[in-house]
Amino acid sequence: MMSGDNVFLTGAPGAGKTYVLNQFIKRAERAGKKVAVTASTGIAASHLGGNTIHSWSGLGIIDELSNDELKRLAGSEKLKKRYNACNVLVIDEVSMLHGQRLDMINRLAKVLRASDEPFGGLQVILVGDFFQLPPVTRGSDLVDFVYLSEAWQDLNPKVCYLTEQHRQSNSDGLLVFLEAMRSAALDDSHYELIKDRLEQSPSSEQAVTRLYSHNVDVDAINERHLQSLGGTTKSYIMQGKGAKAKLEQLSKGLLVPETLVLKIGAEVMFVANNFSEGFVNGSRGQVIGFQGGLPIVELVGGRRLKVEPHSWSLTEDGRLRAEISQLPLRLAWAITIHKSQGMSLDAAEIDLSRAFTPGMGYVALSRVRSLSGLYVKGLNTMAFMLNPQIHEFDNRLRQASVQLAAQTPDIADEPEDNKERAGTAAVDQALLSKLKSWRLARSRLDKLPPYIIAHNTTLEAIATATQPLSDQ
Repeated sequence: MMSGDNVFLTGAPGAGKTYVLNQFIKRAERAGKKVAVTASTGIAASHLGGNTIHSWSGLGIIDELSNDELKRLAGSEKLKKRYNACNVLVIDEVSMLHGQRLDMINRLAKVLRASDEPFGGLQVILVGDFFQLPPVTRGSDLVDFVYLSEAWQDLNPKVCYLTEQHRQSNSDGLLVFLEAMRSAALDDSHYELIKDRLEQSPSSEQAVTRLYSHNVDVDAINERHLQSLGGTTKSYIMQGKGAKAKLEQLSKGLLVPETLVLKIGAEVMFVANNFSEGFVNGSRGQVIGFQGGLPIVELVGGRRLKVEPHSWSLTEDGRLRAEISQLPLRLAWAITIHKSQGMSLDAAEIDLSRAFTPGMGYVALSRVRSLSGLYVKGLNTMAFMLNPQIHEFDNRLRQASVQLAAQTPDIADEPEDNKERAGTAAVDQALLSKLKSWRLARSRLDKLPPYIIAHNTTLEAIATATQPLSDQ
């Protein structure tokens, strides 16, 4: 990725795609590259602090790039500046992007950058997993997978397939089941694992998120549970600044509601990452009180947090276009499978009785960290289906990645002078050691992998200072 090649970064859920991508973006920017960070959906874009590819590209919701439309867009000075101001284009959750749209972006980029090279000479980093949710198909049984597009062939991306698992344990039965799904090798022994979870129910004290395929089920369940609680309600209204259209665009990609209504006893889920405060996207808890008008949430594991407003922003062409502030919470008795993508859950009750597209069951099951935290409420014939053509393509991806790894040396550490230019200094090793000890203790307390609490790069950033830090 750092060499300037076009790359497809892939791997199973929990393999660390987002972490690797974020590390690349930071390193590329330190090297002086301008990176445009986009995703196929607003939710995925908000996790990265980027924009949707539809908005960034200037194509919006149009489904066809006619010659007249291309001429109009090519005359936009704003788009010319945007496309020529960056060196790298990142597109996350690319499995949900239509191939036709990637072709349109490729065609437009060549015109705006006045180059016949793929995407006008931009380095393109595609990220995703084709076993997860596919692009929405209307009126056809054929799926317009992005890897079938002319643009994909034009790019000919090198494949980086991450295989190390960070969400589920290698010895856990759930990981065994998920790997069998990816390998098209499900047999009776695997189905027995899920059958056993059909017969299990969570205890009344257990914080369990229920995943459903349809919004109507989720909204009804959350509202019914909230109304059943005694006590008064407290409402928190989303605050925003920026142009109306940009605010609407940003808010559509967020999991927080415009008006969040809470009561003591409400089951909630964090929908943002804040390692310093001790929560990540998907962390579960319960509102146990209010202080200074803000909710006190007790996380699974017993830790209590006073939840402060969180900010999300939309940046285009290096300028802040919109910013939204809201408590990073949503009611969590239930959530849709679609909105759960990217989350890690300690426990979930999953209803796949109305699953309607291949990959939906895979996405739902792969949210959960262990088999013991999985409760299956219902199944249908679509529940464990994956698109059969993806299996063959995935095998090719694995082989290509193995070949690439065999001939690619590890990248060298950044020179110290580069780090100095990036505004950093030497790492305080004593403080770093203390931080790692704290992380290990916290991971044991919260029953989470240490990397979820904080990555090494985060700890190193904290332990970096221009002056030595005292114990105080």
